[in-house]
Amino acid sequence: MTQSYNAPKGTADLLGASARGWDFLQQTAREVFGRYGYESIYTPIFEQTEVFTRGIGEATDVVGKEMYTFEDRGGRSVTLRPENTAGVVRAAIQARLTDNGAQAKLYYAGPQFRYERPQKGRQRQFYQIGAEALGQTSPLADAEMILMLWEYFTALGLSKRSMRLLVNSMGDDVCRPAYRESVASFIREHSSELCEDCARRADTNPLRAFDCKKPECRAVMDKAPRISDALCADCQQHNDAVLRTLDAAGIKYEIDPKLVRGLDYYTRTVFEVQVDHGLGSQNAIGGGGRYDGLFQDLGGKETPSIGFAVGAERILLALEAEDVDLTKNDDLIVYVAAAGDEQRDAVFALAMELRGRGLITLSDLQNRSLKSQFKQADKAGARYVLIIGEEEQQRGGVTIRNMENKEERFVTPGSIIKMLTK
Repeated sequence: MTQSYNAPKGTADLLGASARGWDFLQQTAREVFGRYGYESIYTPIFEQTEVFTRGIGEATDVVGKEMYTFEDRGGRSVTLRPENTAGVVRAAIQARLTDNGAQAKLYYAGPQFRYERPQKGRQRQFYQIGAEALGQTSPLADAEMILMLWEYFTALGLSKRSMRLLVNSMGDDVCRPAYRESVASFIREHSSELCEDCARRADTNPLRAFDCKKPECRAVMDKAPRISDALCADCQQHNDAVLRTLDAAGIKYEIDPKLVRGLDYYTRTVFEVQVDHGLGSQNAIGGGGRYDGLFQDLGGKETPSIGFAVGAERILLALEAEDVDLTKNDDLIVYVAAAGDEQRDAVFALAMELRGRGLITLSDLQNRSLKSQFKQADKAGARYVLIIGEEEQQRGGVTIRNMENKEERFVTPGSIIKMLTK
């Protein structure tokens, strides 16, 4: 018996509507981010493992539990990228993009890999779009990044009423160490009330306890010390400037002192956009923050930067919940049909001419009947069918049918091009 194969667990094929949805997310990113001066970057799908262990942090769940790591044939440890920021920074260091105080604005789109339990909106191979502003120190850069993310989501079709913007500051190397220790002490004092993972985080990554989804842990962590009470003067000043700029731009936000990002490289400003419908408890569709020490962690010079990433699968679910239809193909598709075998060559030649004029043009290559060709055209979403039969050949034209209202009329080749391109 012939063996059949399916996509690996936690992965999915993108085709039809899902492929068009991914294309739509990328095209919109290209348009929105381009207006802010961002250029595309493509990094390898796998990197040396240390790029992620040093960049993301040994104590994070991503590094500790979720990475796809293996040895290549040369005995080198490599890892499928679980996120793209560390790879972008590695590429920037290698290409010396930010030497001598230079700045760079880069965006990416592509698959990431984490070994997680698959669920709605979460896959082991998932797709992200992200942007990184490298060498940016001003709080205005933080605000611009947040505003660009918000503009991207609204350009996709998400309503402002359905989204919530959360903002927080995680401090820096001056004020965060003491704050981390105060949270660790709090966790140890309440360890009997917390889950095993949160209790363990007192010794590994105490701030991650704020991100636990278990109700009992959330209730306990609501009483934990808040970073807003522990910021140093510089971090407080930076945070105040970010919020003032958001206020001036008229964007609504919530200050969430419990908001932390799951990767160790974040400092100061962090932010997240959540939706009310379509995702359940996993309601974040994108977020990011400032990472002023990541370049140094990866062997480069001090280069304060900020970025974000958005999850394609979650965005598409959110759009679906708001009845944004991405299944419809709005492209003008033309189908050229042959009434008989004698017209096949003429159909082929006209189809090639229309494609040369920039039109999406389909035709039959399997000697189907005219009735079957109409079915094929309808299934493909063709707006017009151009029919060449014996009479059309004699008159030097085609019969064009509007597939929406079924009207037909005879036109000459010159009129065909003019009408369709218009």
